[in-house]
Amino acid sequence: MIVFAPRETDPRETRAPLTPDTAKKLVELGFTVRVESGTGARCDHPDPQYREAGAEVVNDRAAASGEADFVLRVRRPEEGEIAGLKRGAVHISFLDPFNEPATLAAMAAAGVTAVSLEMIPRTTLAQKMDALSSQANIAGYTAVTYAADRLNKILPMMMTPAGTISPAKFFVIGIGVAGLQAIATAKRLGARVTAFDVRPEALEQAESLGAKALRIDLGGDTGGTDQGYAKELTPEQLEKQRQAQAKVCADSDVVITTAKVFGRKSPVLVKADAVAGMKAGSLIVDLAAESGGNVEGTVLDEEVVTEGGACIVGLSNFEGRAATHSSQVYSANLGNFLEHFWDKEGGAFKLDLEDEILKGCVLTHGGEIVHERFKGGG
Repeated sequence: MIVFAPRETDPRETRAPLTPDTAKKLVELGFTVRVESGTGARCDHPDPQYREAGAEVVNDRAAASGEADFVLRVRRPEEGEIAGLKRGAVHISFLDPFNEPATLAAMAAAGVTAVSLEMIPRTTLAQKMDALSSQANIAGYTAVTYAADRLNKILPMMMTPAGTISPAKFFVIGIGVAGLQAIATAKRLGARVTAFDVRPEALEQAESLGAKALRIDLGGDTGGTDQGYAKELTPEQLEKQRQAQAKVCADSDVVITTAKVFGRKSPVLVKADAVAGMKAGSLIVDLAAESGGNVEGTVLDEEVVTEGGACIVGLSNFEGRAATHSSQVYSANLGNFLEHFWDKEGGAFKLDLEDEILKGCVLTHGGEIVHERFKGGG
């Protein structure tokens, strides 16, 4: 069976869906592996590395896509490419299914089995395939290193003959995978960190990493969902949260927001008045920019300097700022997915739609939209 990894065409995308290490692993399992020339060029994997791993490097993208049994990508394909996929092929990537229903309809019409990595269940068994978590981990790290580079201050405290330099103050809003990594990275670099999340268990995790937890009594049920996400808050709870956060923002050098509500536009947690109250030279890194943003005033793929001198960073693809390692773990997620469902003895992919993992992430199959959440348009 043929696995094909095309080169990502989005100019913002630096990651590769398949690295030479994973390609070698798949070849050893019995797959024929093909990659488009230049697939790994932006994450330090030139074509010869793929050839050494046993993969074929091809130039005809359309022909390779049409012959492949499995197509591995980072981002969703352009709709014009979907019709060229082999009927019965399995396409695996981030698909943004809640916001891109046309992609699902095109996949179904083409007879493609669409696997959405956003929909991988957050279970122990599926952890090795959880690309959302692997990429969020990298994003949390790069958000801090980006801020450290942009900030006109150093992060750790220094005692010098000329006086004491106070540590930089970071405020992390949203203590999921990205938030925890941001906390850990900022602490390692010597910053003083405050963190907030609506989930009490997340605040305890932040404290275990050395952060100060901002505790706000929001009332009601503010625990996590069964998938590990924060529950959506009421307007009253959001306003109470914003007011308490604004005070911490005013005292912070860097604010990093990571809050996303699965399948919906990201909640606005930092309003314009809170931004206006921040110091000149301070930074707000909005990791939710691609899903609408957590900060009022975020502009996707831009940095906006406010009248008061604070800067709102709405850049996308923070994962891609460490493209070698984000590609490594993303590719491993895909390799683990294929290996998990690969029958080594029979040399076949076991596509059981009643399997707990596949039932969660397979959206189209056999010419239809099969996932319950997206039948009839969502």
